Amino acid sequence: MPSPTPTPPCTDKVGSIVLGQILSNKLAKPMNYNVYLPPCYYHDVNVRYPVLYLMHGQANSEFEWIQLGVNTAADEMINAGMIKPLIMVFPFDYSYLQPDQYPFADVFIGTLIPEVDRLYRTLDDGDHRAIGGISRGGAWAFHLGANYPQLFASVGGHSPSIFFTDGKALPKKMLSVPTNELPRLWIDIGDSDPGLPLMREFHDLLTENGIAHSWNLNKGYHEEKYWQTHMREYLLWYNAGW
Repeated sequence: MPSPTPTPPCTDKVGSIVLGQILSNKLAKPMNYNVYLPPCYYHDVNVRYPVLYLMHGQANSEFEWIQLGVNTAADEMINAGMIKPLIMVFPFDYSYLQPDQYPFADVFIGTLIPEVDRLYRTLDDGDHRAIGGISRGGAWAFHLGANYPQLFASVGGHSPSIFFTDGKALPKKMLSVPTNELPRLWIDIGDSDPGLPLMREFHDLLTENGIAHSWNLNKGYHEEKYWQTHMREYLLWYNAGW
């Protein structure tokens, strides 16, 4: 009897983007989202992956991170062995409101995360899930990370803002979480970013309360060029949490 022909190794070098949509009567508009699946995702159906949720900035869309090239950077870094293969999810937030003014967080936590874990081969525990965001998206990352610390291993803010309804409450919420259960925290911002004074204040609050975090002050403005410059740095940091 001839021996079975071995499955040839995967030679894919480029991941894929899949579009999704959540319809919820809690939100005025659909929560569209994009999903990045790494190279060779469809080759071995037994492999599961960590998940990185990345939030866009205000007045942008679920395509912002892709337009900035995060998927291309991930492809190159995975192929070079610099980071582990991962799934990335890019949700759309249509609003300018504060978290207590509409239930975006409820749909994100209660519907989006379970749907992604159901549809894709995720490692569906907090140790293998991270969240980050640009500008307003960074405000969401900190809000969700502080309120649901058990769901995220790492929380990153890239030129982030902080919701004014969160304000000084975020460090207090984090203080209520046992130190060994807190997510890893990252803040980076350009030295010419108009939001720098507020972020220095937030950084000082975290420091005063003894909350460990990575503070990264770089040259740059609140613009695409800045985030593109640091894209690989972001992916390396999130990967280190897994």
